[in-house]
Amino acid sequence: MGADIVTVSCDTKFTHLGWHTVEKELAPVKYSMGSDPTGKLARTFGVYLADAGLALRGTFLVSPDGTLMGSEVNFLNCGRNIDELMRKFKANVYLSKKPAEGCPSKWKEEGDVTLTPSAKMVGKVHEALGNKGVAK
Repeated sequence: MGADIVTVSCDTKFTHLGWHTVEKELAPVKYSMGSDPTGKLARTFGVYLADAGLALRGTFLVSPDGTLMGSEVNFLNCGRNIDELMRKFKANVYLSKKPAEGCPSKWKEEGDVTLTPSAKMVGKVHEALGNKGVAK
């Protein structure tokens, strides 16, 4: 879909290699895995737990111009949902072409109902979401 995907953790590159070659869930991974053993990048994104030397599970969508478009931070024991991440990614791609619209939480792909934020929408979002297309 035109995105670069990079995973980064505070683990070493050798730990990543172990995860990739031994853990069956990561065997098919084709994207880059970066190592941040000093926590410098994790600190930049505000997810570093200095006392533990670990980072929270952060997911960040960054536009090509470097703008943070979305973020989600989970605690150490809560995994991420790739379907929801992809929904947010698709929504941001769509909104980059149609910035006056808004993608509601149930929006999944182009053609789904979007909203045009305005004073007229106040108190009418639920009603607007029942219509197909762009709700003004």
